[in-house]
Amino acid sequence: MEIRQTEYFLAVVENQGVGGAAAALGISEPTVSQALRALEREMGVALFHRVGRGMVPTAAGRKLIGPARQLLRDVRMVGQLQGESGGLAGRLDILAFPATASGQLTDLLADFCSAYPTVPVRLGLLDAESEVESMIAEGHCEFVVCTPRTAGDRLTMVEIGEQEYVVVYPAGTDVPAEPIPLSDLPAVPMSLASSRYSIANEISTAMPHGPGGPPVAAITDHPEIRLAMVRAGVGGTVMERAVAETAGDAVDVYTASPRFVYPLVIAFDETTMSPAGRAFVDIIRAQPTIRARSTPLPEC
Repeated sequence: MEIRQTEYFLAVVENQGVGGAAAALGISEPTVSQALRALEREMGVALFHRVGRGMVPTAAGRKLIGPARQLLRDVRMVGQLQGESGGLAGRLDILAFPATASGQLTDLLADFCSAYPTVPVRLGLLDAESEVESMIAEGHCEFVVCTPRTAGDRLTMVEIGEQEYVVVYPAGTDVPAEPIPLSDLPAVPMSLASSRYSIANEISTAMPHGPGGPPVAAITDHPEIRLAMVRAGVGGTVMERAVAETAGDAVDVYTASPRFVYPLVIAFDETTMSPAGRAFVDIIRAQPTIRARSTPLPEC
C-alpha cells in the first residue's frame, strides 16, 4: 500500500466519489480510479460500493480508514523530523458530537488556523458515545470533543467549557414560569432524542411518561432536526442551549429544572500526538479558561 494510494483512498472517502477526490487533489479522475483499482487488487477486497455517481466504503473500506489516516500522520511526522518541511506538517483530525461542533471548539480552531494557515483541519461528526476511545485508538482522529463520561479513563481530557440542556418551544407558546420543571411539562407535543445517548436517558427519566406526560411528536438524535420542528411549530424539545440559541427569535428558550449542565472536554492520547496535534494542544492549554481534567501520564 503506497502513500499515494493512501492519500487517494482517503480523498475518495472524504469527497464521497472519484470526481470530488480528483478535484480536491488537483489530479485527473482516471488517475484516482486507477490507483483505487490497484489498491483493491493488492488488498484482495472491494473498498467501495459504487452508488450512482458516488462511492460509499464497504465494511473492509471502513476498517481501512483509521489505519490509513494514522499512516499519513506518521509519514508527515517523519518528514517533519527529517527537516523536509519548512513549517508545521500534517493535518488536524477532530471528531465531535453534532451539538459540540461549535462555540468553544470553533474559537480554538480559529486560533489554530490563524497560527498555522497551511495545515488543513478535518472536523467530522461522531455518532455513538461508545466510539470515543476506539476512534482515537484506531487512528480515525486525534481529538474528540465530548463529555467526560464518554471519553473513558485512558485519554487525556482538557475542559473547554460546558453544555447546558434547555427546554425549547415555538415563540409565544404559553408555558409556566422559568425554570420549567421537567416533571410537570405542559401538554405540548415534544420531539425527543432516542435512548442511545446517556444524557438523553437522564433527561427522559426526569420527564413524566404515559397519560401524565406531554405527547411525543417525534424521536430523532439530530438536534438540528428537533430544532427545525420547534421552529415549524410542531412542539417543544429539550436540547443543547448552544444549538437552540441559533434559532434566534423563532423559539423561546427556558432553563430546565433540574438543570442538566455537563462539562465539555477535548479528549486525546498524548502518546500518539502528531506535530499538528501537539501544536493544537499547546493552543488549547494556552487559553486562560482552559483546565485539564486528567492526571499526568506516568513516566515510561
